[in-house]
Amino acid sequence: MSRWLVTGSSGMLATELLAHLAAAGEPVVALRRDDLDLCDGPAVRERVAEHRPEIVVNCAAWTAVDDAEAREDEALAVNGHGTRTLAEACERAGARMIQPSTDYVFDGTALDPYREDAPTSPVNAYGRTKLAGERAVLEVLPRTGYVVRTAWLYGATGRSFVRAIAAAERTRPVLEVVEDQVGQPTWAGDLAGWIVALGRSAPPAGVYHATASGQTSWYDFAREIFSLVGADPDRITPVSSKDFRRPAPRPAYSVLGHDRWNRAGLPALRDWREALRESDVLVSD
Repeated sequence: MSRWLVTGSSGMLATELLAHLAAAGEPVVALRRDDLDLCDGPAVRERVAEHRPEIVVNCAAWTAVDDAEAREDEALAVNGHGTRTLAEACERAGARMIQPSTDYVFDGTALDPYREDAPTSPVNAYGRTKLAGERAVLEVLPRTGYVVRTAWLYGATGRSFVRAIAAAERTRPVLEVVEDQVGQPTWAGDLAGWIVALGRSAPPAGVYHATASGQTSWYDFAREIFSLVGADPDRITPVSSKDFRRPAPRPAYSVLGHDRWNRAGLPALRDWREALRESDVLVSD
């Protein structure tokens, strides 16, 4: 067993991660934002030194994608500078660090799944700040730092596309959903289990992609959600991204390849449809 420390412990991914660690009997310290603000450098160093973890999973992050467009400096303070401070504290403590990241570090112009070593080129502020955090971990912890990119994450807590569509189904007769963005809906429960496996197996450090198998559009994803709650999928109308403008542009293609994790012998995440059917998200909503 290893001593784990999880920051941002009240968030969607952290909630699932803590459940998996408890089930596995792994000792863990869970720190909410009230317990630890990544922007408070002395506090970060003090907490890591105090708890002496062997593995730190940094689930603390600025995740408001659209707000980051107007408040990039604030997002960078958490996702970039705060992550670097935590990585430096891990380096001093001799701890490994797992840094969840995002498909938004890519520009979405690829035609095939992005490899772990594909060039990055974020198209929005959120992606730029998360990329800064990736680089910090890889620079400070070249032998003990892990960047875990995921995409289209949903869970039983917090905001997610799944919960939003399920709620809208009950109140709106017709929904418009973007059909020209493609990605891999990933259940936070599956990702959490994979992170535990990563921490326990300790493969070579670096970047790994952890997304569900398969791919779909937001439109077809929404239709699948409607079907699972017993609603008519034809109530959903496909629209173009140009017709559904948001402050932060989104990559059109967010499919990530899994070559590196396959070579490390890590278990593949299952197909997104199977995960959605078996997750507790729609039941809990």
